[in-house]
Amino acid sequence: MEAHGADLRRVLVLAFCVSGIWSAYIYQGVLQETVSTKRFGPNNERFEHLAFLNLAQNVVCLVWSFIMIKIWSNGKSGGAPWWSYWSAGITNTIGPAMGIEALKYISYPAQVLAKSSKMIPVMFMGTLVYGIRYTIPEYVCSLLVAGGVSLFALSKTSSKTISKLAHPNAPLGYGLCFLNLIFDGFTNATQDSISARYPKTSAWDIMFGMNLWGTIYNMVFMFGWPTASGYEAAKFCKQHPEAAWDILLYCLCGAVGQNFIFLTISRFGSLTNTTITTTRKFVSIVVSSALSGNPLSEKQWTSVTMVFSGLSYQIYLKWRKLQRMTKKRKSM
Repeated sequence: MEAHGADLRRVLVLAFCVSGIWSAYIYQGVLQETVSTKRFGPNNERFEHLAFLNLAQNVVCLVWSFIMIKIWSNGKSGGAPWWSYWSAGITNTIGPAMGIEALKYISYPAQVLAKSSKMIPVMFMGTLVYGIRYTIPEYVCSLLVAGGVSLFALSKTSSKTISKLAHPNAPLGYGLCFLNLIFDGFTNATQDSISARYPKTSAWDIMFGMNLWGTIYNMVFMFGWPTASGYEAAKFCKQHPEAAWDILLYCLCGAVGQNFIFLTISRFGSLTNTTITTTRKFVSIVVSSALSGNPLSEKQWTSVTMVFSGLSYQIYLKWRKLQRMTKKRKSM
């Protein structure tokens, strides 16, 4: 009975994590698409300064992580010092800025698909720089994802979808997403290096350090000189409180979502978290298609299916590898 109760609690916690991640990030995606495509006020003005969302997100997550550290640290120390994140903060500032700027040039579903192809630059850099040899199934995964993204990019986009974009330009949009993935790769590698050097570093420490430097760099970028775009962004939010409210909700969704991701990783591991976030991306595309009134074409749905089939196969391969490692440890 005790074991049954423990299993039930574990299932309930997992369901709580899934609902939290899905709710936070799907709604954040809706808000991101809204801010990037909506016209505000009687003059139908667009919010052009999308990089401002990253600054706002950094500030909210910085405050959030500081509060969490104060609540849960219990005076513990030994984690990575705040200054050690300065280099990761650079790539973590540039990468997301490129990713969100891509929404001026391509649709939200296209951006989600492009950013889902993270394995491609990782495998490319691994082969080119480190001489890593991947298995045939891993190449199959990357080909499915690359083929799906390519097919989606080559598919005809509806005129209604194009009309909502600020500056339609598919090559530039996909190029920005690809650069976003490259910078994310450097960010993740640096974070892993910091965690290896400082094993006692908590998720809140990482969140605080990354967002502290992100806030500093974005403040310089957005407000570092008299004609910087941050002043125009702040002025726009003052003139259009609806946009400011959407941005605030966007940031809060990001902070809440990170909480659920940390909880999922700590209780169930990174593989479970990857599975949840991957399926969330698929649902985000479905929700975007339904809410925007711009249904995807049959060819585009084929592209989406190819991408998420590749990602699902990759998750399965990781699961099999984890199972083999677990059996090997038990037999020793």
